Amino acid sequence: MVTAFVDMVGLLMVIPLLPFVATKLGGGGFVVGLLVSAFSLAQLLSAPLWGRFSDRYGRRPALLVGLGASAIAYVVFAYAGSLTVLLLSRIVQGAGGGTVGVLQAYVADTLEPRERAKGLGWISAATSAGVMIGPALGTASLAVGREISWLGDRAPGLAAAALCLLNMAFAWSYLRESRVKQADAPGAAPPIRPRAAVLRVLTHPGDAAPRLIWIYAVGMGAFMSFTALQALFLADRFGVTEETIALAFVWNGGIAVVTRAWLLGKMLDRFGEARLSRFGLGLMFAGLALFPFTWRFHPGWTLPHLFGWAIEPRHLLLALVIALLPLGTAFTFPAVTGMLSQVIDPRERGVMMGVQQSFGGMARVIFPVLGGWTYQHLGTGYPFWTGAALILCTLFFSLGIHPTPRPTPAAASAAE
Repeated sequence: MVTAFVDMVGLLMVIPLLPFVATKLGGGGFVVGLLVSAFSLAQLLSAPLWGRFSDRYGRRPALLVGLGASAIAYVVFAYAGSLTVLLLSRIVQGAGGGTVGVLQAYVADTLEPRERAKGLGWISAATSAGVMIGPALGTASLAVGREISWLGDRAPGLAAAALCLLNMAFAWSYLRESRVKQADAPGAAPPIRPRAAVLRVLTHPGDAAPRLIWIYAVGMGAFMSFTALQALFLADRFGVTEETIALAFVWNGGIAVVTRAWLLGKMLDRFGEARLSRFGLGLMFAGLALFPFTWRFHPGWTLPHLFGWAIEPRHLLLALVIALLPLGTAFTFPAVTGMLSQVIDPRERGVMMGVQQSFGGMARVIFPVLGGWTYQHLGTGYPFWTGAALILCTLFFSLGIHPTPRPTPAAASAAE
């Protein structure tokens, strides 16, 4: 949790400043989009390779190397004098950030099957907290750097690199190796390779592990499309501005942190991963389906002003509907990943969770683009209704999945 939190803080120290750095170097909107996509592309391509590496050599070495790559990327970002160098920093940073699946495999290694979804929720809560804190630290370090002549605008990148090195030192000292070498059963097939794992998901979508990966990817894509278009919809329909849009994201982030850190464990104990994941998908479906209708809510009553703001009934409805999305994702994604860890061979845990991150990353790239096109050409509600329809499909796709822990090869051999 600490390693994931500090890593996310460092990442978010530089991400909000990226468009301003690109603009100073002569880039425009297309270049900024390319820089953002370069990170996601490098991350999704490297994730299965990191998973395979961690299955063979251990989770700890993979995480340490990934943190080292991120530290180098931050230094390159700090001294970038051209758009090409800035793009290189994003590629290296994305490749280093492909260890999300390794972190998930670490959780699966160290916790009992029934506790894994809780642990994954705690990791998500830690990264969500990093998302909330990182931008403020980045802005503060920029202000400090501009007071020191030799540091200047390089301060956020160098501060993020220093934080990453401290994180490496912490991980080196306190993060113990979690992977236990599994003894192969006589005649057992060798662990799957990344390419074969991707093909398995594409060619056998009805199997338990591929089904869970598809559910994760489609749910992630629908949520990221909502996130990308949320500000645009609120500006068009509610008159939200640059000064007030942060309220929506703080509302989302706060609900996500509280739900994953406190409520998720209680819900898992009561309902289990399979039922809770379907409940989460139902919340996501309701949130996406209702979101386009919130601006039309005009009952015949009003609310008093709050802190000088004119609060309308539709604002309360908007807050409730938006809350369904972080609640749904907080219940769905940890539960789905926890189930995935139970239905795959422990020897393949790293590579399969890396493949899950690759499919999720691909959805994060594709869905917002398609959502933006439908928003512009079909209407403001269509991308959200499309996402709701896809979530409904995954809800039916999840029926019948009730995973039980898969025995290790050694245990299976002993049983025989």
